[in-house]
Amino acid sequence: MADLKSSFLKVYSILKSELLHDPAFEFSNDSRQWVERMVDYNVPGGKLNRGMSVIESYRLLKDGQELHDDEIFLASALGWCIEWLQAHFLVSDDIMDNSHTRRGQPCWFRVPKVGLIAANDGLLLRNHIHRIFKNHFRGKPYYVDLLHLFNEVEFQTVSGQMIDLITTLEGEKDLSKYTLSLHRSIVQYKTTYYSFYLPVACALLMLGENLDNHINVKNILVEMGTFFQVQDDYLDCFGAPETIGKIGTDIEDFKCSWLVVKALELSNEEQKKVLNENYGKPDLANVSKVKALYNELNLQGVFAEYESNSYEKLVASIEAHPSKAVQAALKSFLAKIYKRQK
Repeated sequence: MADLKSSFLKVYSILKSELLHDPAFEFSNDSRQWVERMVDYNVPGGKLNRGMSVIESYRLLKDGQELHDDEIFLASALGWCIEWLQAHFLVSDDIMDNSHTRRGQPCWFRVPKVGLIAANDGLLLRNHIHRIFKNHFRGKPYYVDLLHLFNEVEFQTVSGQMIDLITTLEGEKDLSKYTLSLHRSIVQYKTTYYSFYLPVACALLMLGENLDNHINVKNILVEMGTFFQVQDDYLDCFGAPETIGKIGTDIEDFKCSWLVVKALELSNEEQKKVLNENYGKPDLANVSKVKALYNELNLQGVFAEYESNSYEKLVASIEAHPSKAVQAALKSFLAKIYKRQK
C-alpha cells in the first residue's frame, strides 16, 4: 500500500508540472505560483482513497494480473482526475457552507488573501481535469465515454448539492420535510456517484467495458455510498474532530442528516419539540440540547445496528455477482469503509 501511494504521488507531480506549463495559457511567475500553491493545498491532502481505488479496481478486475507501467500511469492519472474533481467540489462546498476547517486545516477560502478568489480556483480545478484528459487520453478508444462519464457524474453531484442547499434555506427551516427518502436522494446524488461509482467505472472503461452492461455494479456501489454517507453523518456528531479532520456542523447548519431523520422517527411529541426549537441554531447551548437528545434516543446504538445490517446486505449483493473479479473489486471498496473512524 505504501508503494502504491508513493507511485501515485509521483504521478501527481507529473500531472501538476504539465498543468503549470500548459501551452494554452501564458503563465506569469505570480500566476504559476498561485496555481501550484492552490493545487497543493486542495488536491493531495485527503486520504486519496477515491483516486487509488481506480488502480486497485483495475488490477482486481484484471484478476490480479501484474500491471504494466503505462497501465499504472493511466489508472493513476484517472485516479488523480477524481481527486481533482473532489477538490473542485470541496472548495466550492466550503464556501457555500461557510465552513471553517477541512482536512485539519483552514478551508481554502479562509486562507489569508484567498477569500472569494477560491470560487474561481474551484472552476480552475474542474478545468484541469479536461487538460489531463487531453494530454493522456485523447487517443484512447474510451476517450468520449470518459468525458461523458465525468460530465454525467458532475451533473449528478451538483444536483445533489442543490437539493442539500435548498433544504437548508434560511427562514424556511422545516424539520417535517426531513425523511429517509429525502436523505437518500441527497446522498445518492451528492456523494455516491463520484465517490464510489466513478473509480470503478474508470477502471471498467480502461478495460474496454461498456458501462451499460454493469448497471448492477453501479447499484451496489450506490448502496455502498449511501452506507458511507450515513457513517459520515454519524461521525459529524460523534466522531472526534482531531480524528475526522474537521469540526462537525451538521446540527448548526440544519443539515438533512441521517441522525436527525432517525431522531424524528423515534421521538415523542416532547422530544420533537426539543428538536424543532434547537436544531439549526449556531448557539452551543442549542447544539448541546440536540446532542443530549441523540444520546437519550440511543442513536449510537441505532447506528451500530444499521451499520451491521447494511454490511450484511452489501456482502450478500456482492457475492451474488457472477464475476469473481468484480466481487473482489467491490469487496476491496467495502473493506475500506466498514467500521471506519474518519
